[in-house]
Amino acid sequence: MTFGKFLSDRLGRILLQLICFAAAALFLASSGTQTGIIAILFLVLLPVFLTVHITDYLRLRSRMTELENILENLDKKYLFAECVPAADRLYERCLFDLMRRAGRAMIGAVSDAEAAQREYREYVESWVHEIKAPLTAARLICRQLDDSSRRKLDFELAQIEAHIERALFYARAESPERDCVIRQTGLSEIVSQAVENHRSLLIQSGIRIETRELDRQVFTDKKWAVFILGQLLQNSARYRSGDPVITIAAESYGKQIRLTVRDNGIGIPAHELPRVFDRGFTGTNGRTRGGATGMGLYLCKRLSTFLDLDISLTSQEGEGTCVTLLFPVRENLTKT
Repeated sequence: MTFGKFLSDRLGRILLQLICFAAAALFLASSGTQTGIIAILFLVLLPVFLTVHITDYLRLRSRMTELENILENLDKKYLFAECVPAADRLYERCLFDLMRRAGRAMIGAVSDAEAAQREYREYVESWVHEIKAPLTAARLICRQLDDSSRRKLDFELAQIEAHIERALFYARAESPERDCVIRQTGLSEIVSQAVENHRSLLIQSGIRIETRELDRQVFTDKKWAVFILGQLLQNSARYRSGDPVITIAAESYGKQIRLTVRDNGIGIPAHELPRVFDRGFTGTNGRTRGGATGMGLYLCKRLSTFLDLDISLTSQEGEGTCVTLLFPVRENLTKT
């Protein structure tokens, strides 16, 4: 708190006191008191006046510094009112009492919201696992159909499973530490699992997969990495062009491993590239082709951040898109 702000806050009180001094001087002068005596009284009262206000300013500044230090050192800053030392003045005690009551009400509301969110997340996870049973039954029924009908139904069921998986990981992204286990994993295993999970979509889309230099070990959560790669494969299939090819390649990048997923699809307009990882952003291609949710790349970015993966995207409209994942080395991991 600066002295200027203090004076601005106390300006009304100071003016009132000065007016009272002036009125008292006029009264004394009108009652016949000599001017010299009035001047002496003024000179005596002026230091007292200044001392009172300067002392008040120093006390308030010290108190504000103390409170700011307490707030700065708190991890949970909403508990500030509970941690401050007892105040000397009635107004400050009443103010902090109101703050404590408001803080407790807020904590209660936040706790209720977190409980409701946790229950909803648990329900979504439970629903996802329950819905897999009828989907498996539907796949078994598909085997009794002719080849053409089976392929079409397999494709639609794969799309349903992809949406369900996306919903599951979106729910888990709220508290990723509960489900994340980082360990050494073969990059080829991650890629093979992701391709297998989306085999029907890739076959129906006529996509050819090419892989290079995947015989490497990385440190990540396999299940989450498979999901991220699966979202990239789905995007490549959705925005494919004629004779679609997806190239998945790995290379050393210093002490890290760089994985690139490159397609020869329709690409992304340059002005939309800064927003591709935004939640719900579908872009021109998504609106044109329909069915896009704008959640795939958003989840990739969010989960990559937790896994300490650097993810970036480049694209040339009409030529294709390349997504790069940079896997960390063991000593750089911050999540366990």
